[in-house]
Amino acid sequence: MIIKQIYTYNNYRNFNYLIGCPITREAVAIDPLAYKLCLTKAKENDLNITAVINTHEHLDHTGGNDKIIKYTGAKLYAHKNAKKMIAGVDVGLRAGDVINIGRSIKIEVLDTPGHTMSHICLLVRGDHDALFCGDTLFNAGVGNCHNGGNPLSLYNTFYNQLIKLDKKTKIYPGHDYLINNLEFTLSLEPNNKDAFELLQMSKKQNYSINYVSSFETEFKINTFFRLKEKNIVESLRSKNLLSKNDSPQEVFLALRELRNSW
Repeated sequence: MIIKQIYTYNNYRNFNYLIGCPITREAVAIDPLAYKLCLTKAKENDLNITAVINTHEHLDHTGGNDKIIKYTGAKLYAHKNAKKMIAGVDVGLRAGDVINIGRSIKIEVLDTPGHTMSHICLLVRGDHDALFCGDTLFNAGVGNCHNGGNPLSLYNTFYNQLIKLDKKTKIYPGHDYLINNLEFTLSLEPNNKDAFELLQMSKKQNYSINYVSSFETEFKINTFFRLKEKNIVESLRSKNLLSKNDSPQEVFLALRELRNSW
């Protein structure tokens, strides 16, 4: 499996992706906002883009669709309920659908509402599984729910689906917010050694835009996977964001609320 993570250098700090079959050189472009960078990277690696997949309907993930399709003739895939919001969708996707790229790439579709209600994540299995998670999961954080999302749905996505994936699964998010997210973790859990050490590394030039996390790491540094940690619960209580109910669901919702204004 060929994976090219493309940082867009825009204000939104987007990542775009190419996944290619090493046998046929066919490839899929995921959320290719920076279409010129994606086309250039495909040419440099002798890849032929035959499909475009949008993880969700927001413009910073769909804005390059038409140009990629114009130059490649690729088919456009997105959540079945996003077809009215994303122009030109050829195939509406449901949970469990599989997209075949070339002879060696099988992309499994996960229906992952929360950031929006028509959001998908893409799971590619291999020596190390890879999850292309759009704005559902970030390195050390999660997506917001401001524009068509729902925090409780996001919690259910995390704890009914993502938590069950192999811990070695590599994580490829839609944006680089690593430094801010680690600082958020440390604001609640100041003695988190793993988060502190990664934050120091992330402040080095271009480190965060080349970093690839895994669930194994996220369980150590991402507050949204650490819902029973005493320091996190006590920090939320001190801010009057948590009642006596400290269930994982309530802690997750309190964290998401706090992150909105942090």
